[in-house]
Amino acid sequence: MRRAPTSQPAETRAPVFGLITPEDWYRVPLLPADRREASVHALIKRRFTGVDDQPVLRRKAEEHLLGTAEAAVGQGGVVLYLSFLEAGGIPLSASLLISRLYEKFDGLDVVAALAGSGEVTLETLPAVGRVARVLRRERAKQSRKLGSEFEDTVVEYFVPVPDREEVLMLTFSTPLEPIADAMVELFDAVAGTLRWQQREEERAGEERQ
Repeated sequence: MRRAPTSQPAETRAPVFGLITPEDWYRVPLLPADRREASVHALIKRRFTGVDDQPVLRRKAEEHLLGTAEAAVGQGGVVLYLSFLEAGGIPLSASLLISRLYEKFDGLDVVAALAGSGEVTLETLPAVGRVARVLRRERAKQSRKLGSEFEDTVVEYFVPVPDREEVLMLTFSTPLEPIADAMVELFDAVAGTLRWQQREEERAGEERQ
């Protein structure tokens, strides 16, 4: 989906979602801005630990990541995950953007229209029920700029938020076309851990009853 979200409903607080990701996926909270910037700075510091002779590269990497995070906010993004997994010394690049879309969908036709091209199916996730899933392959702008011959593989999940006209959107992406099928299996496994969580104050209230 490539559209800005409408404003967040003020009458009720959205349910909190939980997700289990691989250990080497770094979580970047996108809101508020100061938290986003602090998280990006911490990530860059971690990635460049022990590398003191690359100040220009480090600055460009931080600027690029900040730009990516800010663009994600414009799409309704609330959390960005970046993969630093490696296999045999080869980085398994991937990302996951979680967005809140303040609208409701009632069927596959609507999801297909929102998602654009791609294979759209209905799936069932263990803890959240029926969702729509989109699989597509595309030449991303960044890939074209780098001269890559590979297509990005994108898997999107559209998850209705309980009792709200709102959708949680999970957008997984990887540029690793040669192992795309294995990465899609990983993405589906991560999506399968999605669940809704009670807020701390709600749990505390129930315990007092």
